[in-house]
Amino acid sequence: MTRDVLVAGEVLIDFIPQQSGPLASVDTFSRRAGGAPANVAVGLAHLDVAPDFWTRVGDDAFGDYLLGVLDDAGLDDTYLDVDDEAKTGLAFVSLGEAAEREFSFHRHESADTRLEPGRIDDDALAETEWVHVGGVTLADEPARTATLDLVDRARDAGATVSFDPNARPELWAGTDFSFAETLGEILERVDVLKATPDDLAEAGIDTGAPEETAEALLDRGPHTVFLTLGGEGSVAAATADAPWTESATTAVHDGYTVDPVDTTGAGDAFTAGVVAALVDGADLDEALGFANAVAAVTTTAQGAMTALPTRAEVAAFRAEQP
Repeated sequence: MTRDVLVAGEVLIDFIPQQSGPLASVDTFSRRAGGAPANVAVGLAHLDVAPDFWTRVGDDAFGDYLLGVLDDAGLDDTYLDVDDEAKTGLAFVSLGEAAEREFSFHRHESADTRLEPGRIDDDALAETEWVHVGGVTLADEPARTATLDLVDRARDAGATVSFDPNARPELWAGTDFSFAETLGEILERVDVLKATPDDLAEAGIDTGAPEETAEALLDRGPHTVFLTLGGEGSVAAATADAPWTESATTAVHDGYTVDPVDTTGAGDAFTAGVVAALVDGADLDEALGFANAVAAVTTTAQGAMTALPTRAEVAAFRAEQP
């Protein structure tokens, strides 16, 4: 396995309900490791592209559990920071009848909001091919400054930088920052965007036909855009500046038909699939197909990290498709 990728952002506890329905009606939950960047990091490890992962947990039982999960996944502990002054973040998940999910976060001043600028030095970034960050850490200081600092220095070092807005309106309410303005600011600083129509709508970006939307986002800064559409698949668009295409192009994948059990983490699985494929030298079409398969397999089991497939499982799934 290689360590060509650095993922940065939150890891937290997802409490997954034992039955579908609103949180007020749920009696019991199962504890699972979660957090979008953490899911991406573990997903990459499962796909044999084990990244470095920079995150921060509390010096508490939940933090101990998460560090154990990350260790079991094969992630190096160099950038797994422990904060003795803040608690580990928590999220309670509710599941709809079609396995769609909503979150209630408990992470006010949690450890993951306290990432510190400069933690990843320039020498490490000079040896890193790809850096991935998410939008959640942009809602709180000092993690916001730390994330933007990492993005800027990674670009300066020549790394490809990818970004997932992961819009969570609850986390931005009452903050000093606007999600819409933040998205516009960071799009000018990243190479690859992975987003959903809901992410864009939350930022006030009009969405129409998916291919046209993806192409329009290229004008905002990134040279490659992946737009995921749930059960309807995904689209991608890239300019001639993208290293995986020789000219401006779009790609479409209609997705795979599965019986979903839990869609938690499916978007993160898609992101892991995209990064793994492109780091391995795939073109845009192959990366899109591979990422859709990774996401589809993930929805067939409960949990986010626990459902992330191996490369062999993805290959077997694709081989069974008509």
